[in-house]
Amino acid sequence: MVTLGIDYGTSNSEVVLFDGGQHHYIELDKDSKTPFKIRSSVFIYYEDDLPLPPVEVIQEKVEQIKRSVSAQLDKAKDKYEEATTPQDQRRYLKQIDELRAEFHNTPKLQRRAINELLKNQSVDDLPLYKMVETGTFLFGEAGFKQYLKTPEKGRLIYSPKNFLGANLLSGQRDAFVGLIAKQLAFFKESAENQLGKKVQGAVIGRPVKYHGTRGEEGNQQAITIMTAAAKKAGFEKVEFLEEPIAAAYRIEQELKEEKTALVVDIGGGTTDICVIKLGGEKQADYDRQQDVLSVTGTRLGGMECDKNLIIKSIAPAMGLGTEQTSGIPIPPSYFNDMVAVDDIPRLNNFFSDDIGLEIAQTMSVAKEPEKLEKLLIVQEEKLSARLVNSSRMAKEMLSDKQHIVLPLKYIEPDFNVELTEADLKRSMLGWMARVKSLIRECLENSSETPELLFITGGMSLSPIVQQEIKDMLPDLPIVTADAFKSISEGLSIQANKV
Repeated sequence: MVTLGIDYGTSNSEVVLFDGGQHHYIELDKDSKTPFKIRSSVFIYYEDDLPLPPVEVIQEKVEQIKRSVSAQLDKAKDKYEEATTPQDQRRYLKQIDELRAEFHNTPKLQRRAINELLKNQSVDDLPLYKMVETGTFLFGEAGFKQYLKTPEKGRLIYSPKNFLGANLLSGQRDAFVGLIAKQLAFFKESAENQLGKKVQGAVIGRPVKYHGTRGEEGNQQAITIMTAAAKKAGFEKVEFLEEPIAAAYRIEQELKEEKTALVVDIGGGTTDICVIKLGGEKQADYDRQQDVLSVTGTRLGGMECDKNLIIKSIAPAMGLGTEQTSGIPIPPSYFNDMVAVDDIPRLNNFFSDDIGLEIAQTMSVAKEPEKLEKLLIVQEEKLSARLVNSSRMAKEMLSDKQHIVLPLKYIEPDFNVELTEADLKRSMLGWMARVKSLIRECLENSSETPELLFITGGMSLSPIVQQEIKDMLPDLPIVTADAFKSISEGLSIQANKV
């Protein structure tokens, strides 16, 4: 059985096959500078006409039209009874017959309802499950570029993984099964084309705790969605492995003797930590749970830093912290909802006409309305995902520069924001404190003291993160490996055992 390791990440995803001696990376995005890594975001869009509204929406519109026709019919009857001439009676009687015929002509009513709905319908009116069923899917850079060109034509799901542990209705759960199945099927097809072999199985990485507020119930929901999606994508056998443990399996390959390791995995959406025994004869074992001494995690990833950087250092130039002429602060909720790219209900609310009207009205009484104009442009043109992406790039640039000028010309032609390393550190203060608290929790729950430290995940590349953790654990030797590849390669090692 050919079984892949799939690192299905919050920000990026990778697919690897391990043949027992070598890791074979699958090219997933030919448009990217790193083709073996692909954005996890998905753009679902319509090139031409939108699909027909759902049956229940059409039926609701038919009933609405019927009520209107019935009211007209009652008026015509009243006028017929009040008519004083045979000519008027004949005219109203004809109108009554026509309205009765219209009321009972269901096909015609349905056509009228569909035409009225389509006339005013936009992508925002479509439920996600309908888009998954009828829309065109684009992945990776191609999808993100298409979103930048035509945001009004579709919907960008910035990070599907971040919704899996959330409070989803049954229709929403089905939508995410279908959406992720499309992604996994794309991964599977890419692998089969490049390997020249049929792929039957997958070991998929999972966080210790999925992003959400529902605890273990949310975790189980996420695994159920991922399992159903993988089966729908054509994988016959599916297993899951916690991401920090997968990373541990990878660094184990470099050890010459048994060691107890602390693995800190800080990804885009979650932070996961484990203390695990590694090395020696254990490497050949399939079930290694007895070697896991402690494991913990939470929904605390690099995306929070991206949003925090906007709130702390970019949003003030868009009106956050300013006042109305009455002295009342501009509502901070506008800006918190603006960056909620991993919360569809909040983001949809921010993009609604009502919020647009609120912001416009607030501008009329603001002390600095020119700043709020930028916020209104983001709201009207649905630029939240693009702004968060700009913040992510700024965060990466500040990893090796002390000062940058971030161009935000897609908001206004001359809108640039100066950012410094100090701004980034300030935006990460609370976040970093929570990461360190999680590390302490994992160490306290372990029966053994670790002998080495391995930091992995995209945020491990941040010099700020590296220095903070080194200062916290100064006596712990550090093992180095590729921050992105360690998890996917560890998953593929486990997949090879399957």
